[in-house]
Amino acid sequence: MKYVIIGGVAGGATAAARLRRVNETADILLLEKGPHISYANCGLPYYIGGVIAEREKLLVQTPESFGKRFRIDVRVQNEVLAIHPSTKTLTIRNAEGKEYEESYDKLLLSPGANPVKPPLEGIHSEGIFTLRNVEDTDHIKAYITDKRVKRAVVVGAGFIGLEMAENLHHAGIAVSVVEMGNQVMAPIDFSMAAYIHQHLSQKGVSLYLEEGVTHFQRTDQGITVFLKSGKTIPADMVLLSIGVRPATALAQQAGLKLGETGGIWVDEHLETSEKDIYAVGDAIEYPHPLTGKPWLNYLANPANRQGRIVADNMAFGNTVSYEGAIGTSIAKVFDMTVASTGLAAKRLKQWGMEYQSSVTHSASHAGYYPDALPLTLKLTFHPQTGKLYGAQCIGFEGVDKRIDQIAGLIKNGGTVYDLMETEHAYAPPFSSAKDPIAIAGYVASNIISGAMPAISWRELVEQKDGVMLIDTRTPEEFSFGTIPGAVNIPLDEMREHLAEIPTDKPVVLFCAVGLRGYLAQRILMGRGYRNVRNLIGGYKTYSTAIAPVPRPSAEVVSSNADTSSAPVSEKEPLKINACGLQCPGPIMQVKKAIDSIAAGERVEIVATDAGFARDASAWCDTTGNKLIGQHEEKGRYTVVIEKGDPACACPSDTRSGGGRGKTLILFSDDLDKALATFILANGAAATGQKVSIFFTFWGLNVLKKVQKPKVQKDFFGKMFGMMLPSSSLKLKLSQMNMFGMGSRMMRFLMKRKGVDSLESLRSQALAQGVEFIACQMSMDMMGIQREELLTDVTIGGVATYMERADKANVNLFI
Repeated sequence: MKYVIIGGVAGGATAAARLRRVNETADILLLEKGPHISYANCGLPYYIGGVIAEREKLLVQTPESFGKRFRIDVRVQNEVLAIHPSTKTLTIRNAEGKEYEESYDKLLLSPGANPVKPPLEGIHSEGIFTLRNVEDTDHIKAYITDKRVKRAVVVGAGFIGLEMAENLHHAGIAVSVVEMGNQVMAPIDFSMAAYIHQHLSQKGVSLYLEEGVTHFQRTDQGITVFLKSGKTIPADMVLLSIGVRPATALAQQAGLKLGETGGIWVDEHLETSEKDIYAVGDAIEYPHPLTGKPWLNYLANPANRQGRIVADNMAFGNTVSYEGAIGTSIAKVFDMTVASTGLAAKRLKQWGMEYQSSVTHSASHAGYYPDALPLTLKLTFHPQTGKLYGAQCIGFEGVDKRIDQIAGLIKNGGTVYDLMETEHAYAPPFSSAKDPIAIAGYVASNIISGAMPAISWRELVEQKDGVMLIDTRTPEEFSFGTIPGAVNIPLDEMREHLAEIPTDKPVVLFCAVGLRGYLAQRILMGRGYRNVRNLIGGYKTYSTAIAPVPRPSAEVVSSNADTSSAPVSEKEPLKINACGLQCPGPIMQVKKAIDSIAAGERVEIVATDAGFARDASAWCDTTGNKLIGQHEEKGRYTVVIEKGDPACACPSDTRSGGGRGKTLILFSDDLDKALATFILANGAAATGQKVSIFFTFWGLNVLKKVQKPKVQKDFFGKMFGMMLPSSSLKLKLSQMNMFGMGSRMMRFLMKRKGVDSLESLRSQALAQGVEFIACQMSMDMMGIQREELLTDVTIGGVATYMERADKANVNLFI
């Protein structure tokens, strides 16, 4: 029996070695048009960047060693020009250019894929490369050295493109990445890719999203890359990583059937439409196990798996069926690792498949053990059965083993409940008692059962004007940044603020990562609330997904550089290690540290929470402290903050003096006047100034709870109760009220225009520290009891108001 294999990388070489192991006497001929076989093409970027120092390590086998070990006739630099199925012969051209014929009994095609190179003007200029094999690598490596390359543009932000961006950067080259899509790494969902966008910016890579290249121009200074927006990027070299297409020229010439996606059609035994001709690797299409739809899969692991299977089928007859590949991939992008398996949400949506998703944020191992790093895991699954469709994971450590576990379950028809039952090896340096994949399974099961009705970040962006948004984090976390329009009701105070949460309006709860939002949700659902949803992945997912990608510029400075021009404090900074702490841990550590030092002294905090580092500047702005510098290294964020001068900062309490406070008297219960009061109060509070509102007579109606407890009242108190508005929801307009129609129209227009409701503005004011003072004398006169008013209201008299007004520079009567 004579076996001929075309293509000596991955699938081809694996099949050749397997054929020899199962048949010692067969004739095996391996043809490769290039000079190398069985090389580590996934390692090529790392050799260019200098991470892999020795070129020889990329060559798993040489033609000589492979041929000798397996007794295979290996012919490199022999290109197959034509296949003749009717005569079972091949036309081949050798290294000297001579053509010859070769026969076969069974033939295997493993030609791989070709890089896409669009017909753009200037694309063939010197210094523009693609990377597919060892020869490409040698050319790029030599060019970088000979031309002393300092600037590079990578066109295409797929896995190879980003690996090349990292390695060019590692080689000391300033890198720009141009991507036509709105995200890097197209196989994963946008919200997950957003973490990579931030990380690339932190590393000083200029990222141009939703940009296409129109043409290239070679100049004396190098290469100019022209973008569709009109921008230009100067470069010394360009790497094209736009994508690949299956190499099907030989198959087409031989009359073999091509599939719907343009790859070589094969059956379950990897045999083509022509008997005794098989195909494996990047060139074939095969049905996806989860969808049944044909697809192309350019990954080394499936190619090697196919090589083993096809060798058995060629040797023993078609006895082994290929199960298909779900597409499991991983990449290192600087310090981060991103991996995916199965189907992302956008693919499920594209194919019209019903699905649900979950996002969880965990630590790579036990948080109390040093160097626990954040890990984000997204699942997609069937909303009723829980069958797993896919998973994506991003982090700094432990990403690979989580995706590998989930991939195994998906290939075997697993569900989210199987994740809950996973038994893992646990010790603090390696995991937590509840592994991240178990946590993901629990969350997904709660979504399926209805225990946790959920809303995604994208759904919230579309619907947030029609919901009451409640931030269940601590006030300190809230001060670091929140979703616009959110009201801060900490989880531990939720039961005391139920009167402020409407039962007739959709409520969305969120916290840092989702847990406290879920606990608050259970409280409300247990109290009879029915339309309550928890934000999937919490504020961390939302804020990352909507964060704008920094605009590239010639002045981009890596955040690893010291950004401070301020003089260095003579005293050594107070150093705080907040690594492994989840929100609100780092924030609480910062506040505690700042409170313990004097003005002008500094705190240096190291944390693994990227959100903390991102929002530190905003927190400093609102608290009067100064951000001195920050940098990131291997998932650890170092932030240096200098404590501001209390004499220059806004007073934390009205009794501390300063003369910068604001006081307002609300005498009216007209809806429009109450709105104006809270808008003014929130505006003043947002600048860090202390604000007090004194509610007197009719203004007290603005503070009434919607659901009030029963209280004892005298006759006049009951009369006032019948005649006055029962809560802020019943307030009327001062003009054009029209028997309540005007106030309803006003609330409708506010909602339509995206203006917060009176109740939302009131809650925002409380969250910002605005002091509500109810006039004791007015309450006595009108028979209003303390229990009928909001929990956070202070009871006071004229003296209380005058003491606040004496320390303010603005007093308004409304």
